Amino acid sequence: MDAATLAQTLSAQSLLAGCSPEELADIAARGTVRSFKAGASIILQGDPGDTLWIILSGLARVSMVAANGREIVLDYAERGAVLGEIAFLDGGERTATVEAIEPVEALGLTRNAFAEIVGKHQGLAMRLLQAMARRLRQNNTVIEADRAYTSGPRLARFLLRLMMGGEGEEARLKIALSQGELGNFAGMSREQINRQLSAWADGGIVALKGGRVTVLDREALVDIAEAW
Repeated sequence: MDAATLAQTLSAQSLLAGCSPEELADIAARGTVRSFKAGASIILQGDPGDTLWIILSGLARVSMVAANGREIVLDYAERGAVLGEIAFLDGGERTATVEAIEPVEALGLTRNAFAEIVGKHQGLAMRLLQAMARRLRQNNTVIEADRAYTSGPRLARFLLRLMMGGEGEEARLKIALSQGELGNFAGMSREQINRQLSAWADGGIVALKGGRVTVLDREALVDIAEAW
């Protein structure tokens, strides 16, 4: 792992996206690459958070168990995602579980190694604070979608988050989700998910086949997501 490869791996929204080549070189040099089989836990909710993980390849599921015992799916992390930053930075327990959906390769960085890097590079700490602020804004948007939007716009917003980002007329989701899993992610019942997807399929907005949702009309989905 070198700085150039790490820079290509990180997404534009990554916590470390603003790092300089010199900073990335130190992160790559001090980090350790580890492989996880499908179904393996990369992070466990409640565990100590002494390692920051950067997904180099594969796909992982980020979830948490609420106080009432309900599982909430927070996100699906792919190549370039930075995971475990909350407990890593504040020294508390892990707030969520990250499980590999498919084989995952990740770069792990210990807190001690990261502290040395921050001490060496003067501007890194401020950029990290700015990146955390952007994430807080994103989380506020998710909360807004969950509380302020009706089921149709809410589901549309979550589907857009799951899209692979292709520019073609058709766009598939990163992962084939069951209706129950999609409901856990969007905070909706299976019946609501089924009813809404069926209506959109009838209207030519999505296609449902083989356990996958294909978005046929992204612009229509965006219009629905922005409706109140």
